[in-house]
Amino acid sequence: MKIHLLTFLLLIFITGFGQAEIEVTLSGMIFKPPVKELNLSQVFINPEGKKTYKDYHKFSIDEQGNFSFKGKVPSSDYYVLRVGNEDINLILRENSSFKIYGDGSNISNFCNFVGSDESKIINDFSIISRKWNQKTDSALIAINKDTSRIKIINDYMEKQHTLFMNDLQTFIRANKNTAALYFALPHIQTKDVAQLESVINELNSAFNISPTVKEIYRNYTESKKIKEDAILVAPGKIAPDFEELMLDQKTKMKLSNLRGNLVLLDFWASWCAPCRKENPALVELYKKYKGDGFTIMSVSFDTDKEKWKSAIIADKLTWSNHVSDLGGWNSKVGKIYKVNSVPFTVLIDKDGKIIKLNLRGEALSNELLQIFGH
Repeated sequence: MKIHLLTFLLLIFITGFGQAEIEVTLSGMIFKPPVKELNLSQVFINPEGKKTYKDYHKFSIDEQGNFSFKGKVPSSDYYVLRVGNEDINLILRENSSFKIYGDGSNISNFCNFVGSDESKIINDFSIISRKWNQKTDSALIAINKDTSRIKIINDYMEKQHTLFMNDLQTFIRANKNTAALYFALPHIQTKDVAQLESVINELNSAFNISPTVKEIYRNYTESKKIKEDAILVAPGKIAPDFEELMLDQKTKMKLSNLRGNLVLLDFWASWCAPCRKENPALVELYKKYKGDGFTIMSVSFDTDKEKWKSAIIADKLTWSNHVSDLGGWNSKVGKIYKVNSVPFTVLIDKDGKIIKLNLRGEALSNELLQIFGH
């Protein structure tokens, strides 16, 4: 079983440059402490997945497990209290003051907070996520030891994954618009783009004084813009220009020659029954709106010039903007517009920007009615 999880820096270490230091107070008791000193730190996960720490303060814990600390950290952000090899997750803000109680022999599973509900929430969820990670690790080890058990183990892990994802969704719903949502990010699946964006936006709204959250939000928005910019064919984008042969297969015309008109770029073919079925409606719309500056540019996926020409005549496609390289599915224009089925349309405004994609029938008629008002 392969679970696709968001590849994400679990915590981006920020030096706090430009951030105002904050004062915090921590105290409490760790029953049977495994160490004599505690560290207040931040975690950094590098691109290779290696975890390192930036330590800010080290303070003592007595034999009974009591500790107390008051001091400054670089900014409101995510921190950890390091108890030997175990971490207690903390969310620290200006004048945070709370107590921590835990069992030194099992601090990761037995830890309580007085005065910081959000730190308790993230540690409780960390227990759930840690158990899931342990199950996945164990499953991989078991499969490597005995490949004959792959199906049994995969079936079991699919059920466990469903349970964990239910817990994750419960956590996200229960902590909307809170700093705790940060701990959900590494577990959101890559296909859940809408939820990822929603969680990042909520996190930014709730805790944007955190350098970590600022960096996550910046990285996400920049990445999103790069992806959107890479998509050439999308509403709001300038329709990619092209030059193609017309019906005589000698004369060429460009899409940009039609600037100033509302253009329907129509991908079709004489052999395409759904396309031919759509043509009478296109003819009526062309007649109705051509006087208002509406025109159609038809790009054919035909390979036979005579069949293409015959279909134009038979269907009374009276506009002159018919082009094709007679390449069929290898149409150069089709590749530019990523067309993998016909009919396919692109509605383009007078400035050359794409309005909407794949409008046909009643949807196209309604769109033109809204634009022209009749």
